[in-house]
Amino acid sequence: MDISIWGFAALAAAAVLVGFSKTAVSGANTVSLAVFAAILPARESTGVLLPILIAGDVLAVLTYRRHAHWPTLWRLFPAVAGGVVVGTVFLMWADDAVVRTSIGAILLMMAAVTLWRRRTAADEAEPARRSRLKAPSYGVLGGFTTMVANAGGPVMSMYLLSAGFRKLSFLGTSAWFFLIVNTSKVPFSVGLGLIDAHSLLLDAALVLFVLPGALIGKAAVHRINQRLFEQLVIGATVLGGLQLLLR
Repeated sequence: MDISIWGFAALAAAAVLVGFSKTAVSGANTVSLAVFAAILPARESTGVLLPILIAGDVLAVLTYRRHAHWPTLWRLFPAVAGGVVVGTVFLMWADDAVVRTSIGAILLMMAAVTLWRRRTAADEAEPARRSRLKAPSYGVLGGFTTMVANAGGPVMSMYLLSAGFRKLSFLGTSAWFFLIVNTSKVPFSVGLGLIDAHSLLLDAALVLFVLPGALIGKAAVHRINQRLFEQLVIGATVLGGLQLLLR
């Protein structure tokens, strides 16, 4: 991987955002995956980003481990596993151009979903039974998007918010969910050649930037202006998706 100084700086900033998103605003790392896919070959970028996400997941679990709602996690995992398998099959035949286009399309879809969720969240008072019925569809979509583009954050955010989770329960459940799911993706990524010695060497340099992002997120989580931040994330996500589609 031939990366310039400015390219590495952009990847380091994206790693900081990974840490921040894991302890403050779950799903904000869609910006990070857009940066990784723009600097690196799109297909390989998913393998480089995965260990960095896992490092962020570990920090998030250490911070919010007591706030997870395990019944929700157990409802989601079977469907997520199916989505991961479908995503793995997709990556077996997809070349870099297809993966780049897919990531761009997924980013734009996630931005649209987030906008829709923000419009309907205020009026949504969904019974727990309907939330349970929605788990399979959210799980499959989350598994597929997280395997293909590490972009399952917005899908799970939408599900957890629609289920009525408050901030700490949301962060704790999300932390455990992504630690387990991302760790389970490692053998698939190794088998597809997305994680190798070269990608791990780059990860070793970038993972150091996850910790300061996580610490900033932990300090800011109770002070952050959620609405403004989501607007910035959506805008950056749309720009990242368009950049990948037009590249």
